[in-house]
Amino acid sequence: MEDWKIEVSVLWLFASIAFLAHQILVLMEPGIIAQLMAGVAEGQIIGPELILFFAILILVPLLMAFLSLTLKDSIDRRANIIVGAIFAVLWSVSIVDAAQSAYWGGALMTLSSA
Repeated sequence: MEDWKIEVSVLWLFASIAFLAHQILVLMEPGIIAQLMAGVAEGQIIGPELILFFAILILVPLLMAFLSLTLKDSIDRRANIIVGAIFAVLWSVSIVDAAQSAYWGGALMTLSSA
């Protein structure tokens, strides 16, 4: 196995762990637990779609870590470019959103996972 594949795989694992750490830090914000208990998160109703979206955000980097080690080089590069670009856009939006909400811990964790 080539070294670059291991490095890319570790980066995907780091992104997933940083995202989970970010979610834990979000729970420490004042009033967030009360909102979650009311079924609302940052003004959005918590429904099956939102839960599926967050499950995808957690599972895709883990899947990419595995695929980075198992796919052929050309397919692996394309998959990493496509999925990496999608996640870069999502993380960029998250960084801007966190910075605007004065939640600097979230901006830092989102930045570290990008």
